[in-house]
Amino acid sequence: MIVLGIESSCDETAASVFDGKRILSDIVSSQTEIHNKYGGIVPELASRRHMEMILPVVHEALRVAGLTLSEIEGIAVTQGPGLIGALLVGISFAKAAAYAKNLPLVGVNHIEGHLTAILLEEEVKMPYLGLIVSGGHTSLYIVRAIGSYHHLGSTRDDAAGEALDKAGKLLGLGYPAGATIDRLAKEADPKGIKFPRAVIHGGAYDFSFSGLKTFLTNLVRKEGVGFAERRLNEIASGYLEAVVDMLVDKTVKAARENHLGTIVLAGGVAANSRLRQKMKDAGGEFGIGVLHPSIPLCTDNAAMIAHLGHSYLATGKRSGLDMNGIPDWPLPDM
Repeated sequence: MIVLGIESSCDETAASVFDGKRILSDIVSSQTEIHNKYGGIVPELASRRHMEMILPVVHEALRVAGLTLSEIEGIAVTQGPGLIGALLVGISFAKAAAYAKNLPLVGVNHIEGHLTAILLEEEVKMPYLGLIVSGGHTSLYIVRAIGSYHHLGSTRDDAAGEALDKAGKLLGLGYPAGATIDRLAKEADPKGIKFPRAVIHGGAYDFSFSGLKTFLTNLVRKEGVGFAERRLNEIASGYLEAVVDMLVDKTVKAARENHLGTIVLAGGVAANSRLRQKMKDAGGEFGIGVLHPSIPLCTDNAAMIAHLGHSYLATGKRSGLDMNGIPDWPLPDM
């Protein structure tokens, strides 16, 4: 079955064609330039841009794949979670195309797409521990099989990527700030400025990053703007190290206590070089393997949606034309 996947949950308009064995195309239109001056995603602007780009992006995905819409055999689309206006653009297009061509349609979970994106590039023995870490999500799941997950813990406040972006805004680094902080951090000792690590009581696998963000805010206010400019690399290095340490400690702990031999990183922050290295080093101490997709499959993309949708369509799962977006759609424990 040749499946067209569509992703529009936040600020990337994406389309991909997957034939069950390989990705034939994966096209992404980013909105970074639009939202950069605001220091974050403006939902209304995101929705408008999706409306402008959905047709060109799908057409390009089909062109690169060397196919027409008439040769597509199924459509998968992100149904949630995400910004409701953004989701509805992708869903509306997917429903219209499915109706016009009489194609089977399935809505899939964006988080599930990230957790299983690694399967596009590697064979992974299940169950494995999945850490989904991005601007909107920071959660741990046991992945038993496609469609079968157990939630272990999540952030209680800011997502890890959100904490990095807010730090970037405070330091004048632009949006999104994760890649910039990663680069600056490599040029300084992470112990130069000591940042706190949150201690969570009553949530063995939960995360918290709001206290770290508050610490940075108070530090800059106390020391002044000149301090941040003079010691920018040290601040970036220490701040990133604190975020990474909290992610690594909880993730490796969860893998050990649940007797899981593989950790899979997923989501945009999984592209961070420091997180990848420290997770690999920490996992290696206990014989735990650490995997992560290539960077294009870490960030929001439609290939993971087409791949996951292919699995569901092949087993007969279908969504009706009355399908709606679900902005808050947690993966059910199964």
